[in-house]
Amino acid sequence: MHAVIRRYEGVTDPAEAGRRVDEEFLPIVRQVPGFVAYYWVDAGGGVMVSTGVFQDRSGAEESTRRAGDFVRDRLAELLPNAPQVTAGEVVAHS
Repeated sequence: MHAVIRRYEGVTDPAEAGRRVDEEFLPIVRQVPGFVAYYWVDAGGGVMVSTGVFQDRSGAEESTRRAGDFVRDRLAELLPNAPQVTAGEVVAHS
């Protein structure tokens, strides 16, 4: 399995960002081949973090492409800063 973590800072309206992710992005990311799970977390202080888990690296990479498109098209005014992206193989899980 592979995971992708994206940290967004300077989020201007976390509630609206969460609503759009829930209603609009989740259906998109669920269609990525190898999708396992996706989480969107409000960490407070204008920080939001997404975690996506996929069966393989190609699914994780595709999710990053789709997330970038979604942020550009639907969240740019709420997420003004580029995310910090961390991705890699899941080596332990429960």
